[in-house]
Amino acid sequence: MSIPVAIVGAGQAGMSVSWFLTQEGVEHVLLEASTIAHEWTDRRWDNFTLVTPNWHCRLPGYAYEGDDPDGFMNREQVAHWLAGYAASFDPPVREHTAVTSLTEREGGGFVLTLDGPDGGEVLEAENVVLATGGYHLPIVPPFAAAIDPSIVQLHSADYRNADQLPDGEVLVVGSGQSGAQIAEDLHLAGRSVHLALGDAPRVARVYRGRDCMTWLADMGLYDTPVQQYPGGRAAREKTNHYVTGRDGGRDIDLRQFAHEGMRLYGLMSGAEGTRLSFEPTVARSLDAADAVYNSICRDIDAYIEREGIDAPPGRQYVPVWAPDHEPRLLDLADAGITSIVWGIGYRPDYRWVKVGVFDGSAAPTHTRGVTSVPGLYFLGLPWMHTWGSGRFAGIARDAEHVFRCIVGARRPAPADR
Repeated sequence: MSIPVAIVGAGQAGMSVSWFLTQEGVEHVLLEASTIAHEWTDRRWDNFTLVTPNWHCRLPGYAYEGDDPDGFMNREQVAHWLAGYAASFDPPVREHTAVTSLTEREGGGFVLTLDGPDGGEVLEAENVVLATGGYHLPIVPPFAAAIDPSIVQLHSADYRNADQLPDGEVLVVGSGQSGAQIAEDLHLAGRSVHLALGDAPRVARVYRGRDCMTWLADMGLYDTPVQQYPGGRAAREKTNHYVTGRDGGRDIDLRQFAHEGMRLYGLMSGAEGTRLSFEPTVARSLDAADAVYNSICRDIDAYIEREGIDAPPGRQYVPVWAPDHEPRLLDLADAGITSIVWGIGYRPDYRWVKVGVFDGSAAPTHTRGVTSVPGLYFLGLPWMHTWGSGRFAGIARDAEHVFRCIVGARRPAPADR
């Protein structure tokens, strides 16, 4: 079987480019290893909410139209919203069909090996869009294997709620969006929490009367190409700011959590049995996160002044707690810790893509999703083109660009006059 376009992945990115192809009447198929938008139910904890306001949720031909545009949808609401998107144009999806191999076809185009309900199959396509995102394999450090087997370990991808964990105290490793929010979830559930910090920055939820992300959207931050940011493409490696949309949205202040009894540690550096070691980076991590928080607020101040906007007065964050010592060692048994939640991210896994479009670290190389191999595209990657690329608000623009490249390549050049 041969088809003009095959899209691998039926999440919001894959469906977005499918919408454009459907409007143009281009035959295509979406190949989904599980079900449409399954990541939102399969890899999110029970109390998960978006960290971007609902009004950011807009896809090609479809936008959030609920009664809480400045609120934050929870996991079930996001899944329902995306199901509504699929129903709005009925994309040609083949669920439970995994692509196990992608190779180039002699003479152009691609060969995809599929594993579906009816067994193995081969599909040929002129164009392929890889819309599987960049978060495939949960990261767990090698020394995790040296931790005493009596300690329950799970990744943030598998965390659902506090009751899932055994009685006792909990260590969360990582303070990015997932780690910080899971630490908050456990803390609010009344569990005794220990948190090993990384280097993630943070941002205010609301500043000068509006959500910070609404200010940043007005300032054009989500529309600026990655090449124009300080450090250029290195911005793709930056960790997202931690904040929460829970209970209507609020700051995540790890200093306040520590003031309330959460124990904070620096970067985790090793483990053996029940003994863990940490670098003395607590103060440095907190100070750096607060510096970013205050820097963003100052940028908003400058924008308000420059535009002459009438807004309530602002203020810089003042720390409510500071460490008086830096713990270097922790014995899990002595502390009563019975479980560890790893929240240190994911790494991409493109081993099934047998096409030379990756750099030395196995990361895809592309310009706005367009690779050096004609007909092969990426979509839905963080910072693919702008900061907004990894958010609902930026997907439509990226999908339209990839769509136009596909359609432009398929249309014959005009005859010479």
